[in-house]
Amino acid sequence: MPYVDRQNRICGFLDIEENENSGRFLRRYFILDTQQGNLLWFMDNPQNLPKGAENVGSLKLTYISKVSDATKLRPKAEFCFVINAGMRKFYLQANDQQDLVEWISVLNNATKITVPKPGEGHTAHAETPQEASGAMKQVSYKTEIIGGVPIITATQEQGEGQNGAERGGVKRGQNQLPYYLSRGVQDQAIIKAGYCVKQGALMKNWKRRYFMLEENALSYYKSDLEREALRVIPLKEIHKVQECKQSELMMRDNLFEMVTSSRTFYIQADSPEDMHSWIKAISGAIVAQRGPGRSANTIRQARRLSSPCIQRYTPFCSGECSTE
Repeated sequence: MPYVDRQNRICGFLDIEENENSGRFLRRYFILDTQQGNLLWFMDNPQNLPKGAENVGSLKLTYISKVSDATKLRPKAEFCFVINAGMRKFYLQANDQQDLVEWISVLNNATKITVPKPGEGHTAHAETPQEASGAMKQVSYKTEIIGGVPIITATQEQGEGQNGAERGGVKRGQNQLPYYLSRGVQDQAIIKAGYCVKQGALMKNWKRRYFMLEENALSYYKSDLEREALRVIPLKEIHKVQECKQSELMMRDNLFEMVTSSRTFYIQADSPEDMHSWIKAISGAIVAQRGPGRSANTIRQARRLSSPCIQRYTPFCSGECSTE
């Protein structure tokens, strides 16, 4: 779900068809900055990228004329919506229906153009939708790129798309959820799984890892494609899981901490909802494990505390791997 970060910007992960009409959607981290009047997207949350990493795409809010549901236009792309910006249409995919509705709402609210009523004393000229559309048509794609703004040319889109795929960008399948496995095909012992960002033990740098919560342990992997876990943490060693009280000092959004016998793990989720989902799921699994009998009902209850889907995608991970 989109959330407000510490800089009062609306942020979250979406998939975007960067190369128009290609049907290829890549996972990107979006920042809606209403103060600067831009919609920016990055390979990952900038907090997890090298310092000074630039966005891979941007769009001026004044160029956007309308944001709407596109599920009928793209029936094979689930939770799809479209941003109309002059002569270009940007198709994006949300994570679920609620995510779709919220992104459409915040984008439309951010691009609303208000015209002052007569007699209110406003002297500034209010831009009309026609003017905004006209301004968009007067700007060539090449000029926008040189200016560091919105629309990427077809040549650069193709190049970025290929690089994104090589470095972890993911293509959405036409008939399936891109980053989730259905409950029917996964091991029923898995309670919750998905990507989070964790702090290394020695270097204290942050790396994106694939976490998997099972009935007796929490494991994390370099990616969801790996079979061997970097570390397996038995639930019996976990003393406490809670929202991190040092998030302000660490300058990290959606941060929670997991206190074990040997160390405290600092883990960053992609959204506040995801953070609370992980806290509830891990806490529920611990209760289910330690409770009398560990019945199937207690395990199912732990699963219900977590997200109904299991996240599966390969993200962009920068830099060398840290000591886990």
